[in-house]
Amino acid sequence: MQNSQTSDALLVSNYIKGDEYALELLIKKHKQSIYGFIFSKVRDRDVTEDIFQDAFIKVIKTLKKGKYNEEGKFLPWVMRISHNLVIDYFRKNNRMPKFDNSGDFNIFSVISDGALNAEKVIIKEQVQKDVRRLIEELPEDQKEVLMMRMYQDMSFKEISERTGVSINTALGRMRYALINMRKVIEKHNIILTN
Repeated sequence: MQNSQTSDALLVSNYIKGDEYALELLIKKHKQSIYGFIFSKVRDRDVTEDIFQDAFIKVIKTLKKGKYNEEGKFLPWVMRISHNLVIDYFRKNNRMPKFDNSGDFNIFSVISDGALNAEKVIIKEQVQKDVRRLIEELPEDQKEVLMMRMYQDMSFKEISERTGVSINTALGRMRYALINMRKVIEKHNIILTN
């Protein structure tokens, strides 16, 4: 049987019954998607390799305990495990995804891989909620500039005209808004990735 025609559910079932080769086929089949997903977040080959290995150690332990019940959803399940391991990695190393300090602030520049669209949408919505909560904590003048820039896509010239302050003042408020958001993120150890 060719591996492309063998369903994940069948391979998982065969592995649980003792067919070690079935796991090898599953890893080969999904390595590129999972590896690419992890690498897109951590941007380091060694770390990616470690997280990939850890993900499959968890997969093996779960399968051996007979606790796997995501019938037909093997890849999304492994992606979730990988995503959680990436978050653990960032937490353990106190590393936060960096914000760009220029005016072109876009929290979603990190979301670029094509895998797992449904899960990505859910995570993106959660990140948007987290970002909105962070924005609510900003002083009013900074919040106003940030909202105009991020959600209304206004230029700093337009913001300056709308708010009646100079372009430099608008830029300054945006800069302080980002600095303050970063402080809140670090204080609460918030992870803004998907």
